[in-house]
Amino acid sequence: MALVVIFSGTVELTVLGTLRPDFWVQIAVVGGFFFALHMVVRFLAPYADPVLLPAVALLNGLGVSFLRRIDMDRAEAAERAELPIFSGFGGRQLAWTLIALVLAAALLIFIRDHRVVSRYAYTLGLAGIILVMIPAVLPAKYSEVYGAKLWIKVGSFSIQPGEFAKLALLVFFAYYLVRKREVLSLASRRVLGIDFPRGRDLGPVVAVWLFSVLVLVFEKDLGTSLLYFGMFVVTLYIATERSSWLIIGLLLFFGGAYLAYLLGSTVGGPFANFYLRAEIWLDPFNDPYEDGFQLVQGLLALGTGGLFGTGPGGGQPDKIPEVQNDFIFAGLGEEIGLFGLVALLLIYLLIVERGLRAALAVRDSFGKLLAGGLAFTLGLQVFVIVGGISKLIPLTGQTTPFLSAGGSSLMANWMLVAMLLRISDAANRPVTATPVARTSGGSPVPAKLHGAETEVIRP
Repeated sequence: MALVVIFSGTVELTVLGTLRPDFWVQIAVVGGFFFALHMVVRFLAPYADPVLLPAVALLNGLGVSFLRRIDMDRAEAAERAELPIFSGFGGRQLAWTLIALVLAAALLIFIRDHRVVSRYAYTLGLAGIILVMIPAVLPAKYSEVYGAKLWIKVGSFSIQPGEFAKLALLVFFAYYLVRKREVLSLASRRVLGIDFPRGRDLGPVVAVWLFSVLVLVFEKDLGTSLLYFGMFVVTLYIATERSSWLIIGLLLFFGGAYLAYLLGSTVGGPFANFYLRAEIWLDPFNDPYEDGFQLVQGLLALGTGGLFGTGPGGGQPDKIPEVQNDFIFAGLGEEIGLFGLVALLLIYLLIVERGLRAALAVRDSFGKLLAGGLAFTLGLQVFVIVGGISKLIPLTGQTTPFLSAGGSSLMANWMLVAMLLRISDAANRPVTATPVARTSGGSPVPAKLHGAETEVIRP
């Protein structure tokens, strides 16, 4: 939080030329929220990984601070000094942060053992599919934003159900693969030193691939399609330890994406939106003032920032459309430079690494698959959005976890972190041995098991 306060103070000095006496209040409030969750974790999950919460709090705090910086940039010059602390994108993000932390605390309170959720795996899997498909079947005016049907909009209220669907689907994937891992691990033939599975075992992968294609068709969003399919394939790889599943998954996805691009050239077809995004990706400067405007402005912002950035408050984030959502990484990059962005990516990498460490340390197979899937999902989401902004892959419309404005992403990702905290607590909790009762002479007292005298022998 000290780093966030320094960032906020530098923004005010740059934008206003002075430090207001209450510039620190917003960060103090969000810091109080994080401290409250820290106390909940200490009491309910005392052996949880101590790095996860501070790392995520730093990202979330920087997100709140930079969104307030965007509010100041969009306000009239005469009104910036009087801009209320709890207004605009920054104020709303502060409110969403409170709600997200309450949900994370509730998850830790009600789920004392991560294995409990496996009992509801099929219910959660069905709920996840329903949440994904609701925007697809709604009329465009209730679900579509910039060509992608990912939302449920009612008046001024909107929510992105797919953010919560990924958590439900991950629980189902982990439970299903724990039960089927032995069958899916069987190999039929070896090609170039890699054991490939039997043809009849490809059913689950093909089914999830078709599901991801349907998401691409009906919701017109490559990022969500890639996220769901990637979650399943990587969880499958963790379960079976066979690299052939990764190869099959990559071939299926990229083959499907290329086919969608070829079919998308038809005007008004189901893949037209994906085709447009691919064309923008291939040459954004072909139409820099219309279709390619957002990507071009993002690239110009990154170029302007250079290695060290223009300094907090020294950029022009208002030049980038939707900088508070999809392109917040580009807006930050202009002000903190390449070195600052690499530092943020390292924080994300640290969170993912800690999640994978919990997956390695936890003792049950379900926990291993769930923690590995959660950690990978967070990393994949960061890759998808940063790859789109930097023109590595086509734009996907995903939000940057913990940084971008929006309640759905923030709540779902904090719940993801809470589940990782719960699993890491189970992984690090010492195994308590049951003491053996002994007589006054030191010999063990025989215990009774189903009516028979039993002696417990320990090395």
